[in-house]
Amino acid sequence: MPAIDELRARLAELSDLSGLGALAGWDQQVMMPREGAAARANLLATLDRLSHDLATSDEIGEWLDELDGSDLAEIDRDIVRVARRDFERQRSVPAELVGERAQAAAAGQSAWEKARADADFAALAPALARNVELARAYAACFKDVPRAYDALLYDFDYGVTGELIEEVFGRLAEGLGPLIADVGRRAARPTERVGIPFEAQRAAVAATLRRLGVSEDSWRVDVSSHPFSEAVSRLDTRITTRYESGGFESLIAALHEFGHSLYERQIAPELERTNLGQGTSMTIHESQSKLWENHVARNRAFAPVLAEELSRGGHAIETGALYSQLARVGPSLIRVSADQVTYPLHIILRFQLERALIEGGLDVADLPAAWNDGMLRLLGVDVPDDAVGVLQDIHWSAGLFGYFPSYAMGCLIAAQLWQQLELDLGSQDEALRTAEVGAIKDWLAENVHKYGRRLDTEPLVERATGRGIDVAPFLAHAAAVVGG
Repeated sequence: MPAIDELRARLAELSDLSGLGALAGWDQQVMMPREGAAARANLLATLDRLSHDLATSDEIGEWLDELDGSDLAEIDRDIVRVARRDFERQRSVPAELVGERAQAAAAGQSAWEKARADADFAALAPALARNVELARAYAACFKDVPRAYDALLYDFDYGVTGELIEEVFGRLAEGLGPLIADVGRRAARPTERVGIPFEAQRAAVAATLRRLGVSEDSWRVDVSSHPFSEAVSRLDTRITTRYESGGFESLIAALHEFGHSLYERQIAPELERTNLGQGTSMTIHESQSKLWENHVARNRAFAPVLAEELSRGGHAIETGALYSQLARVGPSLIRVSADQVTYPLHIILRFQLERALIEGGLDVADLPAAWNDGMLRLLGVDVPDDAVGVLQDIHWSAGLFGYFPSYAMGCLIAAQLWQQLELDLGSQDEALRTAEVGAIKDWLAENVHKYGRRLDTEPLVERATGRGIDVAPFLAHAAAVVGG
């Protein structure tokens, strides 16, 4: 069999194992009985080990060497290029270090649970210091990366450097400053929380998703403690939301996860069961979820759709009252409940701190004070204790350094894509008032989704919008929200 066919066959196996892992992970959070946890951990560990062994085998290296310089079709050239990159990165890390990081992440998560409950950072500090130490060791495995933090970023967003993020975030923070200072006027408007019964929320989520194209023949919509999405395959999509007393967050979360899933579903079919058949980066993935969250779900033009479906579900609500909640702005302590304007500032703080931790500018012991200073500097918020401060996120305790920037970069790119979409198609206000989103989905498929991993983040943004990552569209969107 030709080497390209051998390589494609191996990549198809890896894709299948990934799909099985996604299915097992979805079931674990949605349907698995509690007593199945230990066995499920073993099952997922076995899948991970099999995948790692197949992905790093000598055979892949031999096939790639044989294919070097070959005359291949365009898609096959991309398959080989990305396979070489993945193979070399995975083989750069000793198996012992992989195991140590997994153990430290498990210990860190356990320590974080108790430390957060007790608002006791000191109880977490030793486990966190171990995760930082191992993250530095992991970064040192990659000799071709300019700075240690970049090696961690590349796991989530290949090619995007800390220097680029620092420059983009600097312009973003500078532009948001005057808007946040003016938030008092916006926040002074009536924003009494609406009280939406559970059944009305459930009915509205189901009906709204149906209007966006979610059907039972290839989608599932379920409930989990933390909303997420899984693509078992291109036409087997699982999303979840979370219902909380009286709020509308279930609707926002459902459309957020819809954006993630639509991305995976609209990747070109010919990339299925290859290494190109998934989203190219966490940043682009977040741009898709944030586009549907910020520019559709929270759009004034879409509020009548949500109000209509809530009313049909048994809870009559005036469109203006609903929109005032969707668009409310005000600095807050907690990242996950932050509004669409101030949310990126939470991410800027985390980026600054984790980069300093990895590159030696900040000791773990000094992290709480640096956090509190940053919250006051960026958001004007005093932090009363570490539980709602430095201990609020699990990422660092689980060894996930380099993940946070994708959240804010995704917000920026979502605004940039939405601006280009409306330049190409015209205003979408009328379409949103009736949930006629076919043109939006088609534009995203053609300009973003179809490429899968064939284009990395920056080239993809340039292809879709004609320019690099730009903060101006987000700042314009934020100004419109603050201004009402």
